[in-house]
Amino acid sequence: MGAIAVHEFITLDGVFESPSWTAEYGFDPKMGEAIGALTNDAEAILLGRVTFEMFAPAWSTRTVADDPGAPFFNDTKKYVVGSKEPSVTWNNSTHLGPYDADAIRRLKDETKGNIYISGSGTLVRALLRDGLVDGLHFFVYPLALGSGEKFWDSDADPTKLKLIAHDTYDNGVVHLGYGPADG
Repeated sequence: MGAIAVHEFITLDGVFESPSWTAEYGFDPKMGEAIGALTNDAEAILLGRVTFEMFAPAWSTRTVADDPGAPFFNDTKKYVVGSKEPSVTWNNSTHLGPYDADAIRRLKDETKGNIYISGSGTLVRALLRDGLVDGLHFFVYPLALGSGEKFWDSDADPTKLKLIAHDTYDNGVVHLGYGPADG
């Protein structure tokens, strides 16, 4: 049975949309190792339609010479959740249709390794609500933007989590890994 592992770049005040703000901090190689640990165990990628439409043009033409993560993103089976068909194509991709917790449970049952998610806030919030996230990995940047889409909705139900990993990087970013809270 597969496990869903989520990776998010996020600010101190919870903004995660369009993380172009990460560029000024650089990318610490140890961050790559932590994200690589998530992708190395992944057999599938699950994305919301909007994130898929952003990732596809950015990743589909990259090679390993451009980015060591390119083979993972391009060769791994991708599943897209959204009420509309994606407006772009990308090899090894399947549109699952609108969010359906039972369809995600079946995908987890059919997948041997992890299912990796990046971004995809609407999808991840629904998965959290339905208890389907096994690992939530925040890479927290030392920045408060004040505005922008927040990871947690202001009307979200409380979500209890357990710290399972943490690390700090020379660029000021902190990795906080969480799993479901025990009982």
